[in-house]
Amino acid sequence: MGRWALDVAFVWKAVLTLGLVLLYYCFSIGITFYNKWLTKSFHFPLFMTMLHLAVIFLFSALSRALVQCSSHRARVVLSWADYLRRVAPTALATALDVGLSNWSFLYVTVSLYTMTKSSAVLFILIFSLIFRLEELRAALVLVVLLIAGGLFMFTYKSTQFNVEGFALVLGASFIGGIRWTLTQMLLQKAELGLQNPIDTMFHLQPLMFLGLFPLFAVFEGLHLSTSEKIFRFQDTGLLLRVLGSLFLGGILAFGLGFSEFLLVSRTSSLTLSIAGIFKEVCTLLLAAHLLGDQISLLNWLGFALCLSGISLHVALKALHSRGDGGPKPLKGLGSSPDLELLLRNSQQEEGDNEEEYFVAQGQ
Repeated sequence: MGRWALDVAFVWKAVLTLGLVLLYYCFSIGITFYNKWLTKSFHFPLFMTMLHLAVIFLFSALSRALVQCSSHRARVVLSWADYLRRVAPTALATALDVGLSNWSFLYVTVSLYTMTKSSAVLFILIFSLIFRLEELRAALVLVVLLIAGGLFMFTYKSTQFNVEGFALVLGASFIGGIRWTLTQMLLQKAELGLQNPIDTMFHLQPLMFLGLFPLFAVFEGLHLSTSEKIFRFQDTGLLLRVLGSLFLGGILAFGLGFSEFLLVSRTSSLTLSIAGIFKEVCTLLLAAHLLGDQISLLNWLGFALCLSGISLHVALKALHSRGDGGPKPLKGLGSSPDLELLLRNSQQEEGDNEEEYFVAQGQ
């Protein structure tokens, strides 16, 4: 009877993990293809990003209100001094990372975007070493060389290579390294009380919106103001379809953050890292099959080399965590940088606040 109960528990956990991984894949892969699809007809990626930020802020504010009503505990609200001095740098870096990433879809294929964005781990490691969040080890040098070499092989003589788009994605990856290092440092400050992802998103979005606005005003403001798709619309139906498509992207972005959190909180950050590796493979296969992206044998070998570097880093992180008796909240960055640092730090208060998170998810 006891063995049967253990088998049922194991099967249930496996089914739950698989379901959460598939949910994460739907949002993560979905938003990548959504961005590429939308930018083919709507050439204002910065405006699109700003609207997504507004939607995320709306949903995070609504989630905070629901959690507060159910728990009868006030949510954290930072003072203006802490908000501008400690949150603003992280918000600005995040805004530039997301904005440049979405901008690049005007020029690059999904496959080139996916591969280049994977190099964010490379920059995260570099900045972690600079800020002494990681210790310099020979294995980390090998990880850096594998990822850099794989990126070079993937872009070498690519028939669909675009210099401008590649520069935008690479710039986003570079800023992403700064972004997640600053995020990690921000979450170390327990006195701020931003370990909960709802509160973090709520505080980041307004400053991200303001940080991205000057870039939008310079590069898209005039063109958008004269576009018949938004301000000078003549077809109300077309306007509503455009706004609906933009709103859908905001829902996908919000869902991605919480699908990552659900996966980590119910399993582990290592599961998210491994799932992230296979997600990159699925994205490339779908891009080649659905969008006709041309990927040569050399490009595939470069991608495999890059994934081997990421996999090595994930394995090192797992061994390091096991050797220390558990995961370290302030060390070790995974292969799926988006929100993972935020999520891993959120696990520290899981015992007290897990119920609050899932109330916000309607569970």
